[in-house]
Amino acid sequence: MDPGYRSPLIDFFFRGEVARDVRLVAAQGALTPKAHEQLALLILLSDDPEAVIAASANDTLNGLPVEALRAFLARTDVPDPMRAFFAARGIGAGPVAATDANRPLGEPEALADEPPEDEHTDTAVLSSLPIVERMKLAMNGTKGQRAQLIRDSNRLVAAAVLGSPKLTESEVEAFAKMGNVTEDVLRVIAMNRTWTKNYGVVLGLSRNPKTPPAISMHLLSRLNERDLKMIAIDRNVPEAVRLAARKFIVKASK
Repeated sequence: MDPGYRSPLIDFFFRGEVARDVRLVAAQGALTPKAHEQLALLILLSDDPEAVIAASANDTLNGLPVEALRAFLARTDVPDPMRAFFAARGIGAGPVAATDANRPLGEPEALADEPPEDEHTDTAVLSSLPIVERMKLAMNGTKGQRAQLIRDSNRLVAAAVLGSPKLTESEVEAFAKMGNVTEDVLRVIAMNRTWTKNYGVVLGLSRNPKTPPAISMHLLSRLNERDLKMIAIDRNVPEAVRLAARKFIVKASK
C-alpha cells in the first residue's frame, strides 16, 4: 500500500531497491527517527513479499502506543492514505495534541542515545560499518558524521543524511558546494523548495560542476549579476551553464 508520504529514503523502499537486512531493521521500527518515515516504512513493509519482514512490520505496528499514534494521526500534515491504513486497523485520529514528528512513535533504544561528537568520525571507521549502522548515524549522528556520510557510495546512506531531523540549512548549503557527492544528492537538494529558498544553496548548486546542467540553468534566474558573471567565466562549470549565464547578463543589461 502507498502510505501517501514521500522522501528520498522512502522512494528507495517503494521501488524495491533495499536489501533484506535494511528492510528487516526498518520493519522493527528502528531505522529512522522521523515519525512520518517510520510509519510510512512500516506500512510499506507490512505487505513485504518476504513473510518474515511483513510479520515483523505488523508486529511493530501492533506494538505502537495507541494514544501516541492517535495523537499523531490528528496532525494536519499526516497524509490521508496513512490515516486510512490505520482506520482499517481500527485506529482513528484522536484529540489534537502536540507531537514531535522528528521522533519515532516508539522510541527504539538504538536511536534514543545521542552519540558523542567524536564517535565514528574517522572516514575509514565509518566506511567499515555495516550499511544499517551507517544509515542510523546518518540520521541520528553528529554533524561531522553527516558531512562524511553524505559522500557515501551507497545511495541509501546519502538519502538518510538528507532525511536527518538534525540536518541544518548551513549543512545543506555546504553539501550543495561539494564536488564529491553524487548527482542524486544534488538533485534531492534542488527539488526541496525549503532548501532552495536559501541563496547560498542556489548558488552552490549553480556553480557545482556535478549538478546536472538542466538544474543549474533553471537556477540561474535566481542569481544576482555579480554571481552570474563569476559563473560565466568559471571553467569548472559546464559550457552550457556558462553560456546560459552570459545570456542572463546580456538580458539584464538591456
